[in-house]
Amino acid sequence: MKFISWNIDSLNAALTSDSARAQLSRGVLRTIRDQDADVIAIQETKLPEKGPGKKHIQALEEWFPDYNYVWTSSCPPARKGYAGTMTLYKKGLDAKVTFPEIGAPDTMDHEGRIITLEFDRFYFTQVYTPNAGNGLVRLGDRQVWDEKYANYLEGLDREKPVIATGDFNVAHKEIDLKNPEANRRSPGFTDEERLGFSKLLDWGFVDSFRHIHGDVEGVYSWWAQRVKTSKINNSGWRIDYFLVSDRIKDLVRESNMIDSGERQDHTPLLLSLDLEGIH
Repeated sequence: MKFISWNIDSLNAALTSDSARAQLSRGVLRTIRDQDADVIAIQETKLPEKGPGKKHIQALEEWFPDYNYVWTSSCPPARKGYAGTMTLYKKGLDAKVTFPEIGAPDTMDHEGRIITLEFDRFYFTQVYTPNAGNGLVRLGDRQVWDEKYANYLEGLDREKPVIATGDFNVAHKEIDLKNPEANRRSPGFTDEERLGFSKLLDWGFVDSFRHIHGDVEGVYSWWAQRVKTSKINNSGWRIDYFLVSDRIKDLVRESNMIDSGERQDHTPLLLSLDLEGIH
C-alpha cells in the first residue's frame, strides 16, 4: 500500500484562493493526486470549526473523486481556523475512524490534531504536533503532549501494528537540520523535544526514512517561508515523519520526500509498505 502525508499550511486556501501561494499549493496537490496513494494525511487544514464548506466539498470531489475523507478542526476553547487535520482514503477501503483526545494540556485536545483509522491489520494515525512556540512559551505543554502521545501510540501498538505520520515539529538529530549549532534553543530542536521524540521511538517505533536511508544528510521536509533563499540553499529541517511499529519495519519498501517544486514550507512524504507481510 502507498501512503502520503503533507502539512499543507491551509487546505482552506489551497482549495478556495487564487493567490500565488495557493496556486503553488494546488500544483503540489496535483503531484499528490498523480501518486494514486491509498491513504493521504493532511495537516494544518485551517478549515472552519464545522469543517469543509460547499466550496471545499466541491473542490475535494473534483480533486479526489475516488476517496472518502474525514476531518477534525480546531474548536472552542481553542482558536478557530487553526491547526486541523484531514485523512483521505480510497473508496472500498474499510476503516473505523476515531478522533482521539489524549489528555493533553491547555487547548491542545481541541485543536484537531489527531485522526486514527483502524484497518483490518494495522492502524494508520496522523498527528499535527503542537509547536513549542516563539520564546518556547508552550515548551512545557509540549513536553506533556509528547508523553501523552507516546502513551497513546504504545496503546495502539499493543493491539496491531501502527503507521504514524505527520508534522511532529521536531528535528530529531543534528543531521535533520542544516544549522544545528545556531538552533540549539529554537522551537523544534530543543533538547527536551528531541528527548521526547527519542522516548517515543523507544516504545517500539522506527523512523522509516532513517531505516531506509541511514544517516544520509541534506534531506529535509521543511524550509522557512520567511527566508526567501531557504529552499534554494537547502537550509531546511526534517520535521515530518512516517513512523512504523518496529515489527513491520522490514516491510517498508520506500520512504521519501515528494518534490514540491519552488513552494517553500513543508513538502509531502511518501511511504510504501508491503502489507501482505502483516499476518
